[in-house]
Amino acid sequence: MAVISVENLTHTYSIGTPFERTAIQELSVTIRQGESICILGHTGSGKSTFVQHLNALLQPSSGRVLIDGEDINKDKISRRDVKRRVGLVFQYPEYQLFEETVAEDIAFGPKNMKLPKEEIEERVLEAAGFTGVDKALFTRSPLELSGGQKRRIAIAGVIAMRPEVLILDEPTAGLDPAGSRQIMDNIRSYREKSGATVMIVSHNMVDAARYCKRIIVFNHGMICMDGTPEEIFSRSEELTGIGLDVPKAAELAMALRRRGIELEGPVFTHEQLLRAVRRAAEVPVC
Repeated sequence: MAVISVENLTHTYSIGTPFERTAIQELSVTIRQGESICILGHTGSGKSTFVQHLNALLQPSSGRVLIDGEDINKDKISRRDVKRRVGLVFQYPEYQLFEETVAEDIAFGPKNMKLPKEEIEERVLEAAGFTGVDKALFTRSPLELSGGQKRRIAIAGVIAMRPEVLILDEPTAGLDPAGSRQIMDNIRSYREKSGATVMIVSHNMVDAARYCKRIIVFNHGMICMDGTPEEIFSRSEELTGIGLDVPKAAELAMALRRRGIELEGPVFTHEQLLRAVRRAAEVPVC
């Protein structure tokens, strides 16, 4: 069964003013249970506007968003309930941290759900474990921690609500490579263990290839590509034409294949490229 169905979604900002602008137009797509999806697109392509419709933060100018066949915008109760089922982590979520301690910040969502104290504590520990937040930090102020720690705490606060769908808008923005890798590994572990649908909005092609099974590419408020990493990155000229790049490892792999060198399997990351070249040269992988 589909988790989310989007039907002919259009969103126009500042209707009736000189600043009127259509960010999403006549967009339809289906998001299935348990998928790992990366949404790619240049700045202004409509991807952030799109994901804000999936938990009713924005309401359509026209069209519908359905979860399990029910319109999430049919009434106030539906809009409230969907925020528990679809968790949205904004870009730079650490700027939204405001509680006195790390534990209280992670517990904020479950407390608003009026859950028993024991369950709240269980969810805080579970979410902290998924995101790599050390229990030793629970009594610390989140505002005095590093950027990477703040990012993990903010993500834990959404995971503690146990959403069926977790959406993260540029979760590695501003982090160094090591911090980015840790965050993405945590997100992948969460999806694998929970079975939740995970959607990542990103500019990072390597992250898209490494962590997601499906890529949806936005351009001028519409979906212009939708497929596996293999399918998307094989269309390098089209990606370049809309301001996106193919991962360097994928570019090199395509160049080698054009020269007649047989490389096995998908090749999008440097690790995959190294393994494929070693196999092609019949050199054992250490």
